[in-house]
Amino acid sequence: MALDIGTRKQPISLEAEQAVLGSILIKPESFEHIAGKLYADDFYIEEHRQIFTAMQTMFLQSRQIDTVTLLNTLVKGGSYDEQSGVTYLRNLADSVPAVSNIRDYAKIVSDKAILRRLITACEEISSTAYAEEGEIDAILDSSAQKIFDIAQKRDSRDFRHIRDVMQVVYKDLQYQAEHPNEVSGVKTGFSALDNTLVQLGKGDLVLIGARPGMGKTSFAMNIAVQVAKATGKAVACFSLEMPAEQLALRMLSGEALVDSRAMRSGQFNEDNGDWERIADATISLASCDILIDDTSDITPTDMKAKLRRVKNLGMVVIDYLQLMQSGKSIDNRVQEVGEISRNLKIMAKEFGVPILCCAQLSRGPEGRTVKKPMLSDLRDSGAIEQDADIVLFLYRDEYYKDVDPKAQAAAANTAEIIVAKNRHGAVGSVTMGWNAQFTKFRTLEENLPSEPPAPNGMT
Repeated sequence: MALDIGTRKQPISLEAEQAVLGSILIKPESFEHIAGKLYADDFYIEEHRQIFTAMQTMFLQSRQIDTVTLLNTLVKGGSYDEQSGVTYLRNLADSVPAVSNIRDYAKIVSDKAILRRLITACEEISSTAYAEEGEIDAILDSSAQKIFDIAQKRDSRDFRHIRDVMQVVYKDLQYQAEHPNEVSGVKTGFSALDNTLVQLGKGDLVLIGARPGMGKTSFAMNIAVQVAKATGKAVACFSLEMPAEQLALRMLSGEALVDSRAMRSGQFNEDNGDWERIADATISLASCDILIDDTSDITPTDMKAKLRRVKNLGMVVIDYLQLMQSGKSIDNRVQEVGEISRNLKIMAKEFGVPILCCAQLSRGPEGRTVKKPMLSDLRDSGAIEQDADIVLFLYRDEYYKDVDPKAQAAAANTAEIIVAKNRHGAVGSVTMGWNAQFTKFRTLEENLPSEPPAPNGMT
């Protein structure tokens, strides 16, 4: 059988490609070691792509892979004739140095494929630059995205066949079956809320909407700290409203359970152990991989450029949406916010992490008898509601003075988290505890340590 290997200058390892296929023929169960890590398009030789595709199909159908069954599948698919096919398959099996090294052979094939994609991407970037067409920011972002996709082993230029997707899904299902208590996404750390949401999925855009002063920044930061602690991954926080030091002070107050006003004024209660708790909380927070950027006029393009440099990214928090700029000349603010929200959703999908974005609500609730927010209260653009996978609203009766005093008293130190939209499951409401002096939310069922009394002269 003649092999059309084309231009030899392209990065290619014929021996590694043959060794991978031959290893599977000799020991079919070895396919499990490379499932989800190697794809048909990673092979340079077209005949090798066809053979690997047939092996994928047989693996997903739980059919035994050997020379006879594989040849039958290839002949039925019109890829080979029986005479030349059996000879080449036997040669593949004979070419394997050691079946136990299949992972190493697969890595060589994958690495060569990445180099070829990098060459193609550089050629496309060069052609785009020479053409001098389009906005320079868009060209830079597109160029960086091509390289980033390759670095993340994602090639977004072509369709992905469902057999490749199913290979990854099958592998994930196997892992979940073996680890039933683990979730593939991110938990908020609030058990009552997690019972409703289950998890924040990879690529989810999660909006946290509230009127000013409801505590949306505190809620987002509470989740950020808990995710950083639980996962050990990096949590990137973009604070457009307050400087990094002020944001860190809020997190420290909630972690140490020391009154935030006392921390701003320096009126600590040393007899009650304030300094000890602050010291312990400082060590705890410093050990978390939390990254803060307090650039006030940042755009989605700027965010993407910074996030590409973050290793082991687990979640992104943005405070808040309406302070962002699109980076484009758009006169209509509604269209601009819509452009921003769409870019944030795309960014969440590209990085494969949830993005929590705080959003300001309109004054609509103030004019209603029932003050609880609705999706229509999201300010500036209906596109925000459409792009978001999950929308959470924060509501506290005590925030409104004209609410029934009895209701205010009953709801003191509590907050309602309204799940107004959940693309993956149920909607509803969750009542949580709210400690304003510590800017901290908590699940009401949690047995937290008794709250220390406020410093002298403070309530």
